[in-house]
Amino acid sequence: MTTLMSLAGTMQAPEVAKSARQAGFRGPVQLPGDEGYDAARMGFPALPNGIEQFPAVVAEALAAADVRAAVLAARAHRMPLAVQGTGHGTYVECDGGLLLRTSRMDAVHIDPERRIARVGPGAVWGQVIAAAEPFGLAPPSGSHAAVGVAGYTLGGGIGWLARKHGFGADNLVRAELVSADGKILTASAGERPDLFWALRGAGRNFGVVTELEIRLAPVATVYGGTAFFGIERAHALLAAFRDLAPQHPDELTVNAVIAGDRVGLRAVYLGDAESGRRTLAPLLAAGGEPVEQSFREMTYAETEGIGSTAPRQFELFAALPDDVLATAIRTVASGGADEIEVRHWGGATTRALGNGPVGHRHVPFSMTIAGTPAGAAPLAARATGGSFLNFLHDESETERAYTRADHARLREIKRRYDPENQLGSTHNIAPAHAPALAA
Repeated sequence: MTTLMSLAGTMQAPEVAKSARQAGFRGPVQLPGDEGYDAARMGFPALPNGIEQFPAVVAEALAAADVRAAVLAARAHRMPLAVQGTGHGTYVECDGGLLLRTSRMDAVHIDPERRIARVGPGAVWGQVIAAAEPFGLAPPSGSHAAVGVAGYTLGGGIGWLARKHGFGADNLVRAELVSADGKILTASAGERPDLFWALRGAGRNFGVVTELEIRLAPVATVYGGTAFFGIERAHALLAAFRDLAPQHPDELTVNAVIAGDRVGLRAVYLGDAESGRRTLAPLLAAGGEPVEQSFREMTYAETEGIGSTAPRQFELFAALPDDVLATAIRTVASGGADEIEVRHWGGATTRALGNGPVGHRHVPFSMTIAGTPAGAAPLAARATGGSFLNFLHDESETERAYTRADHARLREIKRRYDPENQLGSTHNIAPAHAPALAA
């Protein structure tokens, strides 16, 4: 806490905490030096990517009224405000500011008739999966149950259901949030549709979410697992994946992975085992005799065991010609990456144009690269230059996650809902400049 901002914020902290209490904040409040401060500033789980942060105030909300009180207190004292749910997706330090934690707001309620989950901003996907499973329903979650629902959904959200049911953001039905000026708002297709559009892929830029309603899919069991082959089959398998994936039914999601001395497939089929085996057969044949295979019928919750590649780098590709596949294989072989996972998007992810700014829906392929920027550079040189907000770690490159038109529209909406950029301590979308007045 050596920066001027940190020191100034620490001096101001008692007054900010007092203002929050006066505005109705009822949750725990921690200041530097308090016994619980260090645990509260890091959150649970601890922040990714080695981020250290030293906020002047940590306020742990219990309800929407607490969120409103914290926002108003930060605004009144012109203190920077950052929001943290589970800690996932945090890439901007909150030094000298007010860190508003929503991890205690983790309630999950299932409406099986409407196929809707009503979820607090502190909930993780494992809670929703467990609550929905008795009704034969599943949420549009990612590959890890510990990931927070709110950050994943607002940032786009890509998982095993996406090709059939769309991105996580596409399945957002309604949101309750506190705006930058302290108003409690709701957004849906019929209420504040501009704000609702922005929430479906633009992260935390437009308000502090206090509740989400998320559409569930009728999925009880799936056919899924992995198959790995010797690395000598890498080019043949990747080429077959590239050629066959666009023909796959929406029920099938397959990711090809290069990992050390092996190449493999990770897949989930939304249907019975016999149909799944038949649908996967042509692709598996391209790999030859597997050295390991784990395909079986499983519950949706068990798909977490299939695994995924750490998104340390992420690139989108308009096509995967042979030389790009060869570069990917060479990148892992040379140590430039520990692992590379190739995904074909397609299906429902391409059919929700206009629903929200999430993703570059027209781009068919991506590579998730567990490696350094230098190691990934030969692949990045052949990529589109676009990205996906959930996998984008550098907040200076936020614009890469959107098309040019969507980013311009987001800036206009930001100007309406947060003209002073109070909620800028995130993957920031700066408000558009106000138009000049006529002379």
